[in-house]
Amino acid sequence: MKKVGIVGSREYTNKLKIKEFIYKLKEKFDDNVEIVSGGCKYGADKYAKKYAIEFDMNYVEFPPAHNSYNQHCILERENYGKRYAVWNYFDRNKQIAEYSDYLVAFIPDGVKSKGTMNTVSHAKTLNKKVVILD
Repeated sequence: MKKVGIVGSREYTNKLKIKEFIYKLKEKFDDNVEIVSGGCKYGADKYAKKYAIEFDMNYVEFPPAHNSYNQHCILERENYGKRYAVWNYFDRNKQIAEYSDYLVAFIPDGVKSKGTMNTVSHAKTLNKKVVILD
């Protein structure tokens, strides 16, 4: 199964682009693809989750440790509900990069997305295929 990490800026609003991208993955790989996300309630993560579920695809997420556990979390329940710390986001970014076979980052032109670029950096260090789309 191909694990495709879809990450991006919280400011990303082109939901149609993400929808079409995920639909093409579904058409090409059917049940042999899994969408991986960080579970953010905004931007690219939000749309990755929405369309993966809408298209009845395999979907998992790595929310930061201070978030609550949910049915899509790939890690065990005890990894969540921790005290807030900014490094929880960076730990999550690394987990997404390690787990995914491929990483697709959606970043609008002119937006500096430190968190997304942190995930991209981890993926590149691991020699994963990375694509950045606007």
